[in-house]
Amino acid sequence: MISVIIPTLNEGSELPTTLGRLLQVPEVEEIIVSDGGSIDATVAVARDFGCRAVKGGRGRGSQLRMGAEIASKSVIAMVHADTWVEPNFGSAILATLRRPHHVGGACLKTFRDPHWLMRGSRLRCRLRMRLWQFAYGDQVLFFPREVLSQIGGIPDVPLMEEYLLCQAARRLGRLGLAETTVTTSARRFRQRGVFRTYWRMAMVNWKWNWGASPEELRRYYERR
Repeated sequence: MISVIIPTLNEGSELPTTLGRLLQVPEVEEIIVSDGGSIDATVAVARDFGCRAVKGGRGRGSQLRMGAEIASKSVIAMVHADTWVEPNFGSAILATLRRPHHVGGACLKTFRDPHWLMRGSRLRCRLRMRLWQFAYGDQVLFFPREVLSQIGGIPDVPLMEEYLLCQAARRLGRLGLAETTVTTSARRFRQRGVFRTYWRMAMVNWKWNWGASPEELRRYYERR
């Protein structure tokens, strides 16, 4: 029923819990770890858990695309390596896709051990979907295989693939929020600082809306 694609880069420490939770979801019948050149134990961990691991160039969009191209199930879900799912993850996704005119969607999201400024994630997820039919990648975007085929597959870009995916899918129908919550790590905010991270995210969105390329945005976002 569901193929899960996980793009990775040196995620050997995060991956075991993520995979362990996914393997408890009955509807998840395939997990593909699409690695972008890890030098730690990421690939070995994936194979130890019985997952398929493929290696390619670095870049989240290209890694997701590579994984989706070899996936065999009818629904493709894109999970970040530090994102944990609930037991009803699979059934909630399939229920969302059965809604009239729905061609894809995402999950509600919260952070693990968040700063107080990071609270309210579930509400923000609902507002973004209601107002703009958009979700971030760490909300676990999902689409039927046939929809991805119609829109040309997952964009081969290093960043902003979720914007392009949602934009393309909206031309075919509606996106919905699955009634399940994923939890994602707050490590990026702890490493860079909450204010600095939110500012950088806002600047990425601003630059994107003014025509910056995904490669330019990745260089800016990853800058120390």
